[in-house]
Amino acid sequence: MFLAINEIKHSLFRYFLVTGVMFLIAYLVFFLTGLAYGLAEDNRTAIDKWEADHIILSKDSNENLNMSMIPPENFEHIKSTDKAQLRQTPNIISKSGNSETINVAFFGIDPSEFLTPNIIEGHLFKEKNEAVLDQSLKELNNINIGDTLKLSGSTAKIKVVGFTDDAKYNISPVIFVSMDTFKTVKFKNDSSSKNVNLPLNAIVTRGKPQDVPSTLKTIPIKTYIQNLPGYNAQVLTFGFMIGFLILIAAIVIGIFIYVLTMQKIDILGVMKAQGVSNRYISFSIVCQTFILSITGVGTGMLLTFLTSLVLPKKVPFAINPSFYLVIGFLMVIFALIGALSSVKSIVKIDPLEAIG
Repeated sequence: MFLAINEIKHSLFRYFLVTGVMFLIAYLVFFLTGLAYGLAEDNRTAIDKWEADHIILSKDSNENLNMSMIPPENFEHIKSTDKAQLRQTPNIISKSGNSETINVAFFGIDPSEFLTPNIIEGHLFKEKNEAVLDQSLKELNNINIGDTLKLSGSTAKIKVVGFTDDAKYNISPVIFVSMDTFKTVKFKNDSSSKNVNLPLNAIVTRGKPQDVPSTLKTIPIKTYIQNLPGYNAQVLTFGFMIGFLILIAAIVIGIFIYVLTMQKIDILGVMKAQGVSNRYISFSIVCQTFILSITGVGTGMLLTFLTSLVLPKKVPFAINPSFYLVIGFLMVIFALIGALSSVKSIVKIDPLEAIG
């Protein structure tokens, strides 16, 4: 360690450049990870809030919530530890007095069941045509409690009475309404929604459901999330990109350490002639790599965190500390493995030949 630190102090600018390359690669990896995780979370946070085990859809829906239609009477027949009915539809809204249109997902729920969201501001809907919104609609679209929302192609209006957090489905913010209000949202007109018994889109359960009719399909929540449109392809694409970047970082650091070692071959030859062992010199090279990689990865992680503080809220960016620690650990380990290629060259140095 003594030799490693003194060498870095002696050639500070040279090692600063090596650390800079490691830092830039680490920053890129962490930033892409934040984007990938944030985008993935925007697909599923509303589902994670359920804390459910299974979702029941109609068999012919191809596991698509929008296409699933379940007769409401099936809800009573199904047995489970806890169960909740869900109606869902995408829609477009605009704030009264504002021409900006927003894509959202409406969730029709029964407030006595476990799909009811937590309230961080305001209160849960009590009257018809009241709604609880994901807080991103407040942060990005300046929608506040007491505002009224217009539905696209409809004269119906929804009043905002509360906000919840982390409620997005397929990247769209979720608006929670009662089952009665959902009819207005679906039919766009109060009068046409009367006396209509809408089918459910899904039945969500905690615990394994029993007595499920043969026309329905029970899907574990994890499987359902993996099969969300585009979710799996997106996660795999970013996963491969991040994996290859880590591998490239290891190769680059290995090349840099190898070149630096070869530039010191005369000095290393003298050291070996003085009786310094291969083991000590090799250990010094590994220590140097560890110091450089941990500094580069650490500063890359810190800058990523600082960047997240100034990013626009519209950017789907989220930090998962566990992912970052695992990725940082892998980058350091791979860099050390890359440095081991230099150890083989050190062992082959002939002191007499190196001194000339």
